[in-house]
Amino acid sequence: MPKFICVTGGVVSALGKGIATASIALLMKRRGFSVSPLKFDPYLNVDPGTMNPFQHGEVFVTDDGAETDLDLGHYERFLDEDLTRDNNVTAGQIYYSLIERERRGDFLGGTVQVVPHLTDEIKARVRKLALQGAQLVITEIGGTVGDIESLPFLEAVRQIWLEEKGRVAFVHMTLVPYIKTAGELKTKPTQHSVQKLREIGIQPDMILCRSDRKLSEETRDKIALFSNLPEESVIEALDVDVIYEIPLIFRREGVDDLILAKLGVVAPPPDLSDWEELVRVLKSLDEEVKIALCGKYVHLRDSYKSILEAFNHASFSNRVKVKLRFVDSEEVEREGAEVLLKGIHGLLVPGGFGQRGIEGKIAAIRYARENGIPFLGICLGMQVATIEFARNVLKMERANSTEFNPKTPHPVITILPEKKGVLYYGGTLRKGAYPARIKEGTLAHSIYGETEISERHRHRYEFNPEYLGAFEKGGMTASGLSPDGYLVEIMEIRDHPFFIGVQFHPEFKSRPMRVHPLFHAFVAAARKFKESA
Repeated sequence: MPKFICVTGGVVSALGKGIATASIALLMKRRGFSVSPLKFDPYLNVDPGTMNPFQHGEVFVTDDGAETDLDLGHYERFLDEDLTRDNNVTAGQIYYSLIERERRGDFLGGTVQVVPHLTDEIKARVRKLALQGAQLVITEIGGTVGDIESLPFLEAVRQIWLEEKGRVAFVHMTLVPYIKTAGELKTKPTQHSVQKLREIGIQPDMILCRSDRKLSEETRDKIALFSNLPEESVIEALDVDVIYEIPLIFRREGVDDLILAKLGVVAPPPDLSDWEELVRVLKSLDEEVKIALCGKYVHLRDSYKSILEAFNHASFSNRVKVKLRFVDSEEVEREGAEVLLKGIHGLLVPGGFGQRGIEGKIAAIRYARENGIPFLGICLGMQVATIEFARNVLKMERANSTEFNPKTPHPVITILPEKKGVLYYGGTLRKGAYPARIKEGTLAHSIYGETEISERHRHRYEFNPEYLGAFEKGGMTASGLSPDGYLVEIMEIRDHPFFIGVQFHPEFKSRPMRVHPLFHAFVAAARKFKESA
C-alpha cells in the first residue's frame, strides 16, 4: 500500500519547504523506497510560464515540456531523477479541469462545489502518482497555513489522512525568529501556526523549526507542548551555507526514522557517504575562479536557481570554488563592460525575455570575446552572442532579433514561422526535451564526447538559418543542429579559447553527482584562463 507524507508551512513563505521536501525524498529513496514528490501551488495561474521572475523566481522545465515551480528543480537534483508535469499542480489547473468537466456535463447538472468536487480533483492528483508506482508520495503545499487559496489543498490532504488511516504523516515547517532586542528566540509564531493547522483538522506529526540559531531545550519543550508532540518530533532546521547538507542534518536529527515510525514501516538505514563527500568538498574549497553572471534579474537570485546549483556541481567536479559576480546588464549599459567585468575569469549570460538590458549583454559578450575570456551563453545568451558577432565581426549594422526590433535589416534571430500570429503567450514556447546532433571536431563535441544529445528548451525565437553561411565563413560555427539540420542548437567561435552558446538550458539537467558537461567544461576553462593570466 502506498504511503503519503505531506509538508506544510506556516508564518511566512520562502522557509525552504522545497529543500526540506527534497531532503526527505532523498532519505526515503536511500532507504529503499520509490518516491514521487508533488508540489501544489495555490495560485490561479495555470503554470508559472507567464509570470515575472521577480514574482515567481525561476521557471523550471521538465523533459515533457511542463513549466513548473523551481522546487521541482530541487526535487530532481536531490533525487537524481527526471520528473514530469504530474509532479507540479496549480490551483489554476485544478479549476480549469473542473470547469471543462462541468461544461461537458460530466456532473449531470449538479452543483459543482469546493467539497467534494474540488477536493476530489486534488486527491486524484496525489493518488495518480501512487498509481504510477510510487511507494511514497511526498506532497508539498505551497504558501502558508491560513492562506485562503491554500484551504482546499489542506482540506484535501486532511481527507486523505481520514481515508488512508495510518498511512499519512504530516510535517509542518515554521519560523522561529530571533528577536534581537529581547535577546531570545520566540515560539509564539509557531504556536499560532500549529493552532491554525489544527483548526483545519490536521495534527502535525513533526515540526521543522527554521531558525538562524540552535534551539534551547526550553524552546524545544515549549514548541512540543503547544504542538501536542513529543520533544523528539521538534526538529531544528538551521540555516546552512550548502543546501546539500540538509539531508545529513535531517538524518542526524532522526527525521526519516520518526516519519517511518509514524507510517509503521521498517527499512534499512540510508548510505549517504557520497552526499557527505559532496558537502565536505564544497565546504573546504579554497581556490576560486571569478565568473560573472550578466542578466537583468540578478537582484532576485532565485531567478537563476538552477544555474547557481549547476555552478555548485561544477565546483565539486573541478574541486575549485566558483565565486559569482552578479552583474546587472542595465548597469553595463551605463558604466561599461570593462568597469564591471574587470578581473573575471569567465562570463555567463543566461536566458530571459524582453529588450531591457540587451545592449548591456551585447557589450559584456563583446568584452569577453575580444579579451579571450571563457564565455557560456544560455538560450537568450546564445542569441545575443550571435547578434554581437553579426554587428562587430560580420559588420552587419543594426543586426538584431525581431523580438527587439521587428524592422532590423539583419534579423539573425527570428520567430519560428509556426509561432507567428500567436495570440496567447502561455504554452506557446518550444519547451521540453529535444534531440540535437553535434559535429565532430568541435568544442561542443569535445565537451559532450558524443554526437547525439537531448536537452531541455524554453524559448520562442531561433537563429535565422538564412545567415548560417555568413556566420560559418566569419568564424562562428553551428556545432549543434536539430536532427533535420534546420534549427541551430549550439554556436561556437573556432579561434576563441572557450566561446560557446546553446539554445537550450543545460542547467536543468545538472545534478550534484552528475554535473552537466557544459558547466564542468566552462568552469575548467575559467580556471585555465585564471592560471594563464
